[in-house]
Amino acid sequence: MESPLPPLRRSRVAPRALLGLALVGAALLPASARAQSGYGEESSPRPNPQRIVNASMNFLKEREPDLTAEESALYETALSQRPELALKLVEGLLAGSPSEKPASPAFFVLLGNLHYASGAIAKAEASYLQAVDRYPTFLRAWTNLGALHYAQRHYAKAIPCFAKAVTLGSRESTTFGMMAECLEQTGDAVGAEVAYIQALAGDPGNARWVEGLLNVYLAARQYPRAEVMLRKLIHEQPRETRHWLTYAKLLHADGRQLEAIALLEQTLATGIAGNEELLELAGLYADAQLVTEALQSYDKAKFTAEKLGEARTLQLAGMRSARAEWNEAQALLDGIKSTVAGADRLEFLLAQADLLSARQKWPAARGALDELLRFDPMNGRALVALGRAYAAEGDVARATMAFETATQTRDGARPASIELANLELRHRHFEKSASHLETALALEKNADLEEILTRVRALVRNGVERER
Repeated sequence: MESPLPPLRRSRVAPRALLGLALVGAALLPASARAQSGYGEESSPRPNPQRIVNASMNFLKEREPDLTAEESALYETALSQRPELALKLVEGLLAGSPSEKPASPAFFVLLGNLHYASGAIAKAEASYLQAVDRYPTFLRAWTNLGALHYAQRHYAKAIPCFAKAVTLGSRESTTFGMMAECLEQTGDAVGAEVAYIQALAGDPGNARWVEGLLNVYLAARQYPRAEVMLRKLIHEQPRETRHWLTYAKLLHADGRQLEAIALLEQTLATGIAGNEELLELAGLYADAQLVTEALQSYDKAKFTAEKLGEARTLQLAGMRSARAEWNEAQALLDGIKSTVAGADRLEFLLAQADLLSARQKWPAARGALDELLRFDPMNGRALVALGRAYAAEGDVARATMAFETATQTRDGARPASIELANLELRHRHFEKSASHLETALALEKNADLEEILTRVRALVRNGVERER
């Protein structure tokens, strides 16, 4: 199920700042201290502390590879050259390396960095792969390879690279953060949540990781946790309007409409809110049946039908039509006429029919309803509207047929029963009218309808007494 809230827009991490590019500093990304951790349930064996201590004695043996003296000298020379010349120097050394003394794994990372800097992504990837093939526990090479895939949006390929770097001891918050984004993009919400939390443990003030974790919570509809993250973002970035807008949408999705309205009214009063917040507030007013406030807000906002969205445009057209602002309502419908499709197309035709009915253009209204019913023959609302159009034209037989068909539908049964009761009442068929009213009340209790039924039953009793 899709989340009702869109994810926050985030700028991407700049991969060039993450890869240890040559000619800008060190040839390799800085190494991280190695660490190992164990996790197990009660039924799982406990980690062996002695084994961990013993393994740490091999730190000299297991340290990451570095450039040879010859490679380091060449690197120092390359730093003073243009990037393309530096790349040629490095490739020349690689081609001239004797088979008995091949280039070091670190040298392949240097070469990969130079290829990446020159935009040769495929060659950079091949160089990093050679580095990890020659030295499988080369943490910096795995990190660079993951960052390269991340930059190319190859998220599924980046995940195992970052996971390997973490396994080898990386505790860089950026590594966890990039891995979290990759997991989020591939649909692993649980993994993304864990990785974002790890990233924030190392860099608590990183708004990007906070927003990433927020998006995970929003997608999973974990609104209480998402609200905590939003409050943190608003506290740290109070003038960032999108955080306020997302907070209002969260409250709305959580069924707290009045709180959402109060929040947006506060942003408007303090000058924080912009056009998007005003449109969101107008929509909230409309949902709360505060038509006057909704129309006033829409009048202040700047929008197009495309910006407003089809659902809100149809809602606004309905409010304009109810206020007899028919030209404005028709203009709104015309704005989305060529783009609506699927279920929204049916809603559009129903809104068009309602507007035409309000203007008493019955044949045109029936035309729109006939088109709708060709797509959805048992649309209860359309059948009720069609029956009302026939009734207004005096075609009682067709009106009755439309209403009786509507009683077979879920959303048309109650209003159709009431319309049938009205028809029978006009023709003084009091007993039939009472029966239809009872059907309507069985579907939904209503005090006004119960009072009408009481009066109709009285008419039925009076008629029986007169017959006697």
